[in-house]
Amino acid sequence: MIFMKGNPDVPRCGFSKTLIGIMNEIGVSYETFDILQDEEVRQGLKIYSNWPTYPQVYVNGTLIGGLDIIKELNESNELKQTLLGN
Repeated sequence: MIFMKGNPDVPRCGFSKTLIGIMNEIGVSYETFDILQDEEVRQGLKIYSNWPTYPQVYVNGTLIGGLDIIKELNESNELKQTLLGN
């Protein structure tokens, strides 16, 4: 699950756009939630995850990280494996 600003077709920030590009490039299916549509989720998730920025990527309910972590995992060829929960 990706909590992001906007949606995959219309990302509403550069970080979300970049992250969606990476996800599409590696070919893993994903769901998204537009945090701009629900302020309670937007603020609550920051507290829950202890991660203050968006986008946030979760696998099986566990925070993987934001764009910086996704980029690092992608560069080390660990992203697809991580997203598939392997």
